[in-house]
Amino acid sequence: MATGDPQETAAGGEVGEAMEVEVEVEAEAEEERCLDLTSCQLHDLSEVEIPPTLEELDLTANRLAAVDPRIGRLPGLRKLSFRQNLLDDDAVAPISTWGDIAGLQELVLRDNKLTTIPDASLFKGLLVFDVSFNEIFSLNGLSMVSGTLKELYVSKNEVAKIEELEHFHSLEILELGSNRLRVLENLETLTYLQELWLGRNRIKIINLCGLKSIKKLSLQSNRLTSMNGLQECIALEELYLSHNGIQKMEGLSTLQNLRVLDVSSNKLTAIEDIETLTRLEDLWLNDNQIPSLDGMESALSSSREKLTTIYLERNPCAKTPNYLSTLKRIFPNLEQLDSDMLA
Repeated sequence: MATGDPQETAAGGEVGEAMEVEVEVEAEAEEERCLDLTSCQLHDLSEVEIPPTLEELDLTANRLAAVDPRIGRLPGLRKLSFRQNLLDDDAVAPISTWGDIAGLQELVLRDNKLTTIPDASLFKGLLVFDVSFNEIFSLNGLSMVSGTLKELYVSKNEVAKIEELEHFHSLEILELGSNRLRVLENLETLTYLQELWLGRNRIKIINLCGLKSIKKLSLQSNRLTSMNGLQECIALEELYLSHNGIQKMEGLSTLQNLRVLDVSSNKLTAIEDIETLTRLEDLWLNDNQIPSLDGMESALSSSREKLTTIYLERNPCAKTPNYLSTLKRIFPNLEQLDSDMLA
């Protein structure tokens, strides 16, 4: 309770002022550690002050065609992003010689003008390396990248062969979508890999070399005609196989952890091999050739209580009389049917 004592009032004021000063000091310290210059349309950094204490520098969405040498004098730098700039191979080459930033853990060069994997051998503790959306033709150079890497992104390039990944024993996420890959190979040592993204390639056969830790796998928009080859991927939780030429559901019965299955836009005529899956929540079967709803209840008998989303539109079975009421009866907890949310 306030006593009206001017000494107490003064003391309270001093405490409040001290707290404000502390907050300001913390904010200033944060500014000294992190510098975000996203979407500033900068052509260079000549007008930018770069604090020597920086730990994170984000230069996303600018017009940089060269790398400011002051960045190479930031010994505490851990995260560096040049995403969406105009950097070519020659422009990024100096980074590999800047010993002061050898402690870098995250290097993002996504969406630039690179044609080769840049030299990242300097960074012995690198965890994230992103060179997606460039014009890279080969993975040559990855063998020099530290084996500490946990996330590697090389999507939307011109890569034709999976190689130089053998030493990435700690890798958890690998993204190689939108390239020119035809064969799944050289993956067997990636025993801790949990996410593998390979959509929009030219892959014809699934061969995951016995990777048993994979939780998310995308092979959308490839040239698959069979889904055989997944049987050993027993940790799989999400599987995306849409836009292929798959004619039969098979090799799925061992995937007891599967929650999301997308096999839309294929050539399926029946729902098969998922009778024992008890955790299935999302099932995408739209744009196939499934003739009727007959047998659907038994085909999904183990997941009928769990299933909350099912897509069947643009199949002959979607024209069945009482389509909605039949599916709501089969799946009592259905929340979404095709593009419609159910009350």
